[in-house]
Amino acid sequence: MKREDIIESVRSQMPERRWQHTLGVMETAIQLANRYGADPDKAELAAILHDVCKYWPVEEQARIIREHGLPAELLDYDKELWHAHAGAFVAKDRYGVADEEVLDAIRYHTSGRERMTLLEKVVCLADYIEPGRDFPNVNNIREIAEHSLEKALIAGFSGTIAFLLEKGKKIYPLTMQARNSLIDEVKLKEEHA
Repeated sequence: MKREDIIESVRSQMPERRWQHTLGVMETAIQLANRYGADPDKAELAAILHDVCKYWPVEEQARIIREHGLPAELLDYDKELWHAHAGAFVAKDRYGVADEEVLDAIRYHTSGRERMTLLEKVVCLADYIEPGRDFPNVNNIREIAEHSLEKALIAGFSGTIAFLLEKGKKIYPLTMQARNSLIDEVKLKEEHA
């Protein structure tokens, strides 16, 4: 499917405000990819599709997870996580995206995971810091992102975890693993600097 057709299709499935967010993630993902050496075309494609299922009924997202062998434990956690895995499935099934690196960047843009790839880091961080985002500490994360993808993601995941703790919600294990893995990466880089 052509880029323009994907854009039109994705845009038609979300409110205008969410589309503006998607445009911000696209722009930010390209900038981060260029700064840190990821493929900007892959970053843009993953960004276009990262929220493709966000406004689908949660029942439909749950059905995709159950019927297509996606991690069933997702259904035990916040519904905000579901669209990422369902979206990766839809990107492959309906939009013909065959690149596993792009699919993983969509799949893990919300939760992160251990040993994230460069593209996964770029798309996940772009989702956190795109220009339309406004939450406590976002400007600090943007500043950190000027120098370190990993440290910016640690700050982002730390904020998410603190928010979930404050709300008394469960924390998806991959998010904790992602944060811990990034801390190890930063420590290793600093030891070898």
